[in-house]
Parts: sequence; C-alpha cells; structure tokens
Amino acid sequence: QVQLVESGGGLVQAGGSLRLSCAASGSILSINAVGWYRQAPGKQRELVAHITSDGSPNYADSVMGRFTISRDNAKNTVYLQMNSLKPEDTGVYFCNAHITVWSKTSNNYWGQGTQVTVSS
Repeated sequence: QVQLVESGGGLVQAGGSLRLSCAASGSILSINAVGWYRQAPGKQRELVAHITSDGSPNYADSVMGRFTISRDNAKNTVYLQMNSLKPEDTGVYFCNAHITVWSKTSNNYWGQGTQVTVSS
C-alpha cells in the first residue's frame, strides 16, 4: 500500500507565498517522476510542475518563475514553493507520483488534494 498526503494549502493574499508538501509512505522502493496538478472550480485538472527522478524540473508557462518544485528523497517528499501568488492560482492542488514498490511493480498514485485560495 502506498499513500500520498498533500499539505500546506490555505488562504493567502495575492503576492503571498505558500509551500505545499507531498509525502509518500508505504512499501516504497523508489519514487520516480512526480507532478503537481491543480484544479480550479469548473475547470479541468492541469499540470503545473513536474520533477523527474533525477531532480529535473519542468513548469507550466503560467507558473514559470514563481513556483519551484523540489524533492527530498530521504523523506519521500516533494515540495512546491509558490511565490507571488495570484487569484488565478486558486484551486485544489494534487500530487501524482509514479512509484515502484518492493514487489517491483510500478503505478501512478494520487493524493487527496489540498486547497489553495488566493484573495485579491
């Protein structure tokens, strides 16, 4: 069994910052690529940041220069530092991780999401 738990969301004023965490637990052999997604009300879920197993990041154009994704492999945790937040960053943020478990099988796992609300 693998669990992903996001935390760090909340209410912040425009221009503020939040740091989200995605912590994985269970019978984990390795955490491969991890993505942070967000879903605004009435909109489709979109990828905002992605990090490979070797730590290479990629970002959506809308968050480039404001968000930073990083990982701490020793803690099985991926972070999303969000600076200069805008009202359009509001949504539920989910992490998705491609994880290999001790049985050597691999799957994609989703967390339950954490709400980010940016007020103008």
